[in-house]
Amino acid sequence: MLSAEERAEIEHDLHHYPEKRAACIEAMKIVQRRRGWVPDDAITSIAELLDMSAAELDGVATFFNQIYRSPVGENVILFCESISCYLLGCNSLRDALCDKLGVGRGETTTDGEFTLVPTQCLGCCDHAPAMMVNDTLYHDVSIEGLDGILSKHRGNGPRRRQGGTP
Repeated sequence: MLSAEERAEIEHDLHHYPEKRAACIEAMKIVQRRRGWVPDDAITSIAELLDMSAAELDGVATFFNQIYRSPVGENVILFCESISCYLLGCNSLRDALCDKLGVGRGETTTDGEFTLVPTQCLGCCDHAPAMMVNDTLYHDVSIEGLDGILSKHRGNGPRRRQGGTP
C-alpha cells in the first residue's frame, strides 16, 4: 500500500514520461527513498497505478541492483567485482571489508549500519578497485583506506539524515 505522499509524488512525476509504465523505476525510487526498500505491497500498488502487473514490476526491480527488495542497512555499500577491480585485488579488499563489518556478501551488519552489496561495474575501471557508499563513489580503494571510508559514514546513514528510519 502506498502512502498518500508516495502516491502524490509518483502521480506528479507521471507527466515526465510518454506512458505510465515508463515511470516504474522512478516510482520505486520514490518508495525506496521514503522506506529504505520496496516491499511487496508497494510493488503491487505501484503496478496498479502504472497499469502493469506486479510480476512485470518485480522483474524490473530485481534487474536493477539499486532497487532493494528487502530491508538494507542505513548505509549501502556497492562493492565492484568487475574484471578490472578483480585484477587489481578486489577479492582481498572485499575479504578485509567483510572482516571489518562482520558480514558476508549481501548481508547487513547486526547494528543495521551497513549492507554490503556486490555489483558488476561502477564505471571506474581506470581507477579500480572501486566501491560506492550511498551516493559517494570511492576509487583506487586500498585495505588501508577502508577504516577512513567507513568512519565517514558511521552514524550518517541517508535515512538518519532525513529524520529517522522508515
